[in-house]
Parts: sequence; structure tokens; C-alpha cells
Amino acid sequence: MKHRRLGNSGLQVSLAGLGTNNFGMRLDYEGTKSVVDAALDAGINFFDTADIYGGGLSEEFLGRALGSRRENVLIATKFGMPVGEGPFTRGGSRHYIEKAVERSLKRLGTDYIDVYQMHQPDPDTPIEETLEALSDLVHRGVVRYIGHSNFTGWQIADADWTARAKGYVRFVSAQNEWSLLERKVEPEIMPACREFGLGQLPFFPLASGFLTGKYTRGADLPEGTRLAAWAQAMPARIDALTSDINWDKLDALTSFAEGHGHTILDLALSWLASDPAVSSVIAGATKPEQIEANVASTLSWQLSAEDYASVDEILG
Repeated sequence: MKHRRLGNSGLQVSLAGLGTNNFGMRLDYEGTKSVVDAALDAGINFFDTADIYGGGLSEEFLGRALGSRRENVLIATKFGMPVGEGPFTRGGSRHYIEKAVERSLKRLGTDYIDVYQMHQPDPDTPIEETLEALSDLVHRGVVRYIGHSNFTGWQIADADWTARAKGYVRFVSAQNEWSLLERKVEPEIMPACREFGLGQLPFFPLASGFLTGKYTRGADLPEGTRLAAWAQAMPARIDALTSDINWDKLDALTSFAEGHGHTILDLALSWLASDPAVSSVIAGATKPEQIEANVASTLSWQLSAEDYASVDEILG
């Protein structure tokens, strides 16, 4: 396993990380434990979860599955998205953060969180209040580092300036959706990450599984897959993802990868991992064999500038 610094921090995270949004939803505890065991065997030390995943079961299952091995890994969890009804069940206020962190610590069965991430911006709370509350958690020792998710470029810059000006703890990581088929982060968010020393932790790197090679144009979505599970709940998203344009891109990308002795899975994960601003590629898994495949693919190919240019040409 390769390791990289998480942004400008001293934290070393595995280049292949594990996203745990399947825990407590598509996986029960036993299934979760088998995936966690496989991840540890493969050298993964970075586990990403959130208080909303599985209604809190993701954190609970992850903590139980790690058990005494918790000291050997890094846990990143998130707060801020709605966990219930009413104004006190979400956001970045001091009032909410104090409650959210205690609940996450209890579910995870730990007395500290390695990376505590704001899951989404909160337009109703000044970033000063959020940063002050998070800084207090770091000074108390219940949180080691802080990060954010789904911030825009200007929000990244604003948060960093505010932290520097007020003497608060600075964010060290950013999570945004980023894949061969979703590249909105590239014009503003990634330059901001590089400028302000944030390690990017891309989520949905496989476009919800579309870039794994398991789907066939014109065929029914395979049972048990994420896209099949989402087809009923989010038909518009699935229709957009499986559009003719994306199928054409997938075919061209697959041909490019195979021409270089690789699979589309190799290309999707190593294309991200080859960017030095990426600290860890957060891919999910529901089976131990998927862990092995994801790790191998993440480390399989160091893309050259020429390779990147070819991919850009394919994607238009």
C-alpha cells in the first residue's frame, strides 16, 4: 500500500481508502466485518463514514468491526446533514456540533476522531462559529484534524482565510464527487485545494459503479448492484448516468485502458490516484473481493501527462 500526507498535515493515509456508506444499508454487521477485515488485510488504514450513513449504523458497525484494531487505523466521519426533523438536527452551529460529535464517538466506540468533516456547507451559520467549535474539539483532543465535504472553491478560500485571520484550526482535507464522468471540481475546487493545502478525498470515483465494467449497454441493471438499488429511488440520476453519451464515453475509455494493458476499473481509480493533490481515493465495497480489486486498481497505473491528455480528448 502507498501512503500520502493528508493535505499539509502530518497524517499519512492509505492511497486507497474505504467508503462505508454501504454499512448498515446494503450490508449487515457480518457483511461489514468481512469487508473491514479485507480492507485491513489489504493495507487500508483510512476509513470514511458519516453520522447519516445507515441512520448511524455505519459508524456503529465500523467501530465494532475494528474493535481493538482501532488504534491502527484512521477514522474520518462527518456531521452536518439532517439526521432528523427540526432546526437542531443539522448544520454547523456550536450547539449542533457538540451534540453530533458525542453521538459519533459513542457509536464508533472511541474517544477520538482522526478527521472530523463538515458534510456540507451551512448557509445559516457563520463559518467563524463552525471553525471555533471545531477548533475547541481539537484542543480538547476528541478530534485530531478537521475537513469538509461538498464545499465550493470560494467557500474553501473563505474558510482558510477565516481560520488564519482568527487563529482557528485550519481544514486539512476536502471531499468532493470526482470521477472520469463527473469533473466539475477541476476548474475551481481543485486549484483551491492545491493553493490552501487540502488533501482531496474524491467520493463516487467509480460513478456509483458505472465505471467498474460490470454493466452492459442495453441490458438490465444486475441485481444487487448500487445502480439497480437506486433505479427506483432516483430514476432521474440513473437515467442521466446511463445516457447514450456516457455509454459512448465508457466504451472509448475501456478501449483506451485495454490498449495499455489495463481495465476500466484500473483507469477510473488510478486516474485519480495519479494526481498528487489526491490523498486517498474513497471507494466503497460490499464484498471482500471488491476491496482487493479496488486496491490493486488504485495502485496499478501511474498515468503520464500524455495519458491524461488522451483521456481529456476522449471525454471532450
